[in-house]
Amino acid sequence: MSVHQRQPLNFLSRWFHSDVGYSFRQSKTAMAAAGIAFVFVFCALFAKWVSPYNPFDAATLDLIDARLPPAWMAEGSTKYLLGTDDQGRDILSALMYGTRISLVVGFASVILSLLVGVSLGLLAGFRGGWLDAFLMRLCDVMLSFPAILVALLIAGVGRAMFPAADDSLAFGVLIISISLTGWVQYARTVRGTTLVERNKEYVQAARVTGVAPLRIMLRHVLPNVLGPVMVLATIQVATAIITEATLSFLGVGVPPTSPSLGTLIRIGNDFLFSGEWWITIFPGVTLVLIALSVNLLGDWLRDALNPRLR
Repeated sequence: MSVHQRQPLNFLSRWFHSDVGYSFRQSKTAMAAAGIAFVFVFCALFAKWVSPYNPFDAATLDLIDARLPPAWMAEGSTKYLLGTDDQGRDILSALMYGTRISLVVGFASVILSLLVGVSLGLLAGFRGGWLDAFLMRLCDVMLSFPAILVALLIAGVGRAMFPAADDSLAFGVLIISISLTGWVQYARTVRGTTLVERNKEYVQAARVTGVAPLRIMLRHVLPNVLGPVMVLATIQVATAIITEATLSFLGVGVPPTSPSLGTLIRIGNDFLFSGEWWITIFPGVTLVLIALSVNLLGDWLRDALNPRLR
């Protein structure tokens, strides 16, 4: 076995036998949530290979198969386990492809929010003074607006300014609109922790020895403020996915050619009271399970990283 192959195995072994790994093995809720999240992530990443059909290939769609009920409700044999929608698309396959879009937008927006929020919070807490006051007042202004309304405004303005934009630009506008308010939580959390860390002895010692302020922030302070940030990022993934689903449900999210879970719920909502409940119920249940599993993992990680609860 090569050195590159042993390093991931050694990392997994150390994590498995660490305090966090032990806490994970002792928590049945965390293990169940991780299992559910793994199934959704696996199906989303490998939707091209594990999905029964390609629901977005117009050449394979047949309107004769539109609004077919799930397999256990249909008379006789059927090839659609969760039924079909109004265009004859397989619901199960659409969920796999739609989950991939929701996860990509959710993770990308959280990563962007994390980078901006951690950078500004670290700078505000370490430098202090007028810069700290200005950034915190900016956070107060951003918190005064509901996140969903800000995202709805930015996404709507972006679509109006670029009506003929391709899917990549539409995804970029959506990610930025969700991240615009998401960075505030990271900035406030990192700023509060940095205010505590900057007065500790190891930071004062680094200053006395002539270490550059930027190096102190990146090498000494940043690793000690990442614990709360990781917990917050885990929980914010679920929030970002729900926000994206809300925007797509309102028609200002991802393009119609690449529908996410929110778009699938909106499509099925038109047929909910006509008896075709499976078109909207299954995407809704999928969204709830993803958000619930991620939130449960975030709660476990918060408890596992809190030394007072060990």
